[in-house]
Amino acid sequence: MNAHDVESPVRRRTGGRSARVRESVLRATLQALQEDGAAGLTISEIARRSGVHATSIQRRWGTVEDVLLDAVLIYSQQTLPIPDTGSLRGDFVAFARLMARYLETPLGKIVMRTMANAKETSERANTRAEVLRVRFAAASVMAARGIERGEIRPDVEPKFAQELLVAPIYLRRLVTHEPIDDAFIERVVDVLLRGLAG
Repeated sequence: MNAHDVESPVRRRTGGRSARVRESVLRATLQALQEDGAAGLTISEIARRSGVHATSIQRRWGTVEDVLLDAVLIYSQQTLPIPDTGSLRGDFVAFARLMARYLETPLGKIVMRTMANAKETSERANTRAEVLRVRFAAASVMAARGIERGEIRPDVEPKFAQELLVAPIYLRRLVTHEPIDDAFIERVVDVLLRGLAG
């Protein structure tokens, strides 16, 4: 991964100084993660890289852990495009491949560690829930299209279908550490689709 890979997910938005400050801080955080990892990340280092005063960062996010969570969740949301291959099987296989590759990247691994290890607060829980809600809503369009095409039952809940798709990938990545190859992904998708079409 190079600097362009880190910079591209956090794009310039309109919305005034507040949006520019957030963008600068999140981009600086991702660059620091790429170069140094999460272990030594500090508010001071993020401030140095972003050009935003450390007190402003602390006032907005509170802790370095909150900045990290915001940055990696936004990055993960923007680096997994939703495929549109023309069939639900093709979409699910393509999405699962993207996710498996992403979770193997340095930032993908940081995302998993951060989500698993962040000390829970109500604000962090709300941030995580909102980002995941938006992410699942976007990804659920694959199942919704499958319903429209008659590939799966009309009573299938798209979010539930999406959860069933990604769960085996996370299980292998986080728990069993078994390989996630194309044969595994296609087997998962085929079993899932048989259940959803039954």
